[in-house]
Amino acid sequence: MTVRLDELAVPVIAAPMAGGPSTPELAAAVNRAGGLGFLAGALKTAQAMAEQIAAVRKSTDRPYGVNLFVPGTPGDAAAVAAYRERLRPEAEQWGVTLPEEIGPDRDDWEAKLALLLADPVPVLSYTFGLPTAEEAAAVRAVGTTQVATVTTPEEARAAQALGMDALCVQGPEAGGHRGTHRVTDRPGELPLLELLPAVREVTALPLIAAGGLGDG
Repeated sequence: MTVRLDELAVPVIAAPMAGGPSTPELAAAVNRAGGLGFLAGALKTAQAMAEQIAAVRKSTDRPYGVNLFVPGTPGDAAAVAAYRERLRPEAEQWGVTLPEEIGPDRDDWEAKLALLLADPVPVLSYTFGLPTAEEAAAVRAVGTTQVATVTTPEEARAAQALGMDALCVQGPEAGGHRGTHRVTDRPGELPLLELLPAVREVTALPLIAAGGLGDG
């Protein structure tokens, strides 16, 4: 099931956009055009992800990908509490009760991984971090090609050490949506066209350029 990115008829990969835009129909259309279609597995249940995977399989016999958000550690509790206090007057004005504590959101991570191990997909990509070594090994064992989103050469080294097959290099042109591996990290400012060769210096893995692309 290993996918060779350099064998795509058109060297374009559809960005897996969580929240609805990355439909099975869009993934299949990108495949028909010669690229690699992608589903956004994040921000939905494992069951909803499974339903979209089934829809893609009915629409195309070419490889496709699924993206997951890696659960991160909670942010700065003090900063969250301070933000809550800033919001409180407006919340009270509109009769909204703010939560006094926000628990970790794992985005159904364990259930999604279990599903993808039991019923593998051709490509699985990760954003906002990396899986554990055990998780990466399990995905590798079922033959899925793994892609890690990275924003710095340091993150690229970590992804390579974990055995990723390719890297999605995301530059600052991506705007506020940056795939740093830790929520507390300040996103780098090195432009994408400079970040790509900086990452290439530390790894020979295939690189996918991402972030604010407007042309070839």
